[in-house]
Amino acid sequence: MDPILSSEALKAVDQATMIREPISETDLMARAGERCAERIRTGLRNKEWGEATGCVVVVGWGNNGGDGLVIARSLLVSGIAVRVFRSGAEKASSAAFEYHLASALGAGVEVIEVAETNVDEGFAAQVVIVDCLFGRSSRAGVQGECLRMIDAMNRSGRPIVAIDAPSGVGPEREASDNTDCIHATTTLVLEVPRLEMFLPETGPCFGRWELIPIGLDPQALRSSPQEAEWIGKGDVQDLLRVRPRFGHKGTFGHAGLIVGSSGLFGAAVLATKGALRSGVGLVTTQVPAQVEGMLVATAPDAMTHADPDPCMITTLMDLERFTTVGIGPGLGRSDRSKSILDQLLSMASVPVVLDADALTMISADTDRLRSVRNSLVLTPHPGEMDRLLGSPSRNGRIRLERTRDFAVEYGCTVVLKGAYTAICGPDGIIRFNSTGNDGLAKGGSGDVLTGLLTGILAQGYTALEACLIAVYLHGSAGDLAAGSLGKDAMRPSDVLEFLPNAWQLLREASE
Repeated sequence: MDPILSSEALKAVDQATMIREPISETDLMARAGERCAERIRTGLRNKEWGEATGCVVVVGWGNNGGDGLVIARSLLVSGIAVRVFRSGAEKASSAAFEYHLASALGAGVEVIEVAETNVDEGFAAQVVIVDCLFGRSSRAGVQGECLRMIDAMNRSGRPIVAIDAPSGVGPEREASDNTDCIHATTTLVLEVPRLEMFLPETGPCFGRWELIPIGLDPQALRSSPQEAEWIGKGDVQDLLRVRPRFGHKGTFGHAGLIVGSSGLFGAAVLATKGALRSGVGLVTTQVPAQVEGMLVATAPDAMTHADPDPCMITTLMDLERFTTVGIGPGLGRSDRSKSILDQLLSMASVPVVLDADALTMISADTDRLRSVRNSLVLTPHPGEMDRLLGSPSRNGRIRLERTRDFAVEYGCTVVLKGAYTAICGPDGIIRFNSTGNDGLAKGGSGDVLTGLLTGILAQGYTALEACLIAVYLHGSAGDLAAGSLGKDAMRPSDVLEFLPNAWQLLREASE
């Protein structure tokens, strides 16, 4: 788990690092810049940014600019052609910045004041632009000379490597046009992730990103107030339980699914197959009578419960045999479907997973969730989440904060699906998943996830544990499918086929 910290919290960690190590601000800046410079040298050697052989480092007057001066000096000393464009020379700067400016000049780095040159000409050569203008912006946004610099960099057509964050990207951004932000090719993020990386309005500006460790104090990082957490493979592996050698199908739980209606029978099949790939001992799927034969033919490993109605669910099967129940994919939104959902929420004494149509129906009366006696998991996409919240969210950050508050208020776990799916629990912590890709953005992917999650939850994991494992596996299978088939052609059915490989990759190190 990597903590996701605000700018203020990161500054406090910097201060704690300087005191405890001890290390001066000048030396800490040097360490950060040197590690970024090494990563840039590697990228140039490996042709990561095409045929570029040199760099133009654009710096402002703050600590981000100081990092850039260290990078420029380090690159030049190692034989890489580099120039520095400096913006805002009239602004006040720190002693550490001035030290590294003098050091860069002493090493022979050419530092050009932006006001004295046409910067567009400097971007015309085979160079990589290193963005150290100022990183994360304030609420006020970007204006004047800095805005002109950002525009020039974005228009250059050259690869841009942003240091820590693309200049102009800030926590208060509301729009997604990002005309006053750097659109980076690669972002080298110092030590820990930034919340802006995971939001739809600002995430695209980061391009490909990676974390660059700079040796910040681990204790200070752990104790800092977090905006969220970034969940990696090791974190999920730590949650996995050993499957007992003498276990039997009853040991591993019984997942019940209530899914499908006329025109939406495929959702029943996808959810059932997702559950069958979860490791659960038994799966029983209740479907309209018309689809039972198709389900038996396509998923013979599951048991079926045929509803008397050929086209929709009109009765509720016996719940006592299940350890978890999932409802919603393809269910429909008729009055009869709503009645079934109400009965389930009133009667279930086991964890319940709500998805798709179940979410839309419950959004008309979310207070109904307060009466649920056991763990409750909701798996909305952004539109469904806004319906649950009762009004549209102005931007991704606000939706995320409202989702966190919703999970706390109703004592449930919410899986907010997206490019970086966020798991919000009753503990008020937001956890971002680290797997998945846009090839999963197709109808049916959520049905697979619902089945997988229901099956994992049935095995005795807590709601939070089951969500973290299921979302990670679902994304990992999607990554494997994309690697084999491509993001365009991969289908939700393909994700099912790669779930065994995803399980193997997750299990191999943990065991």
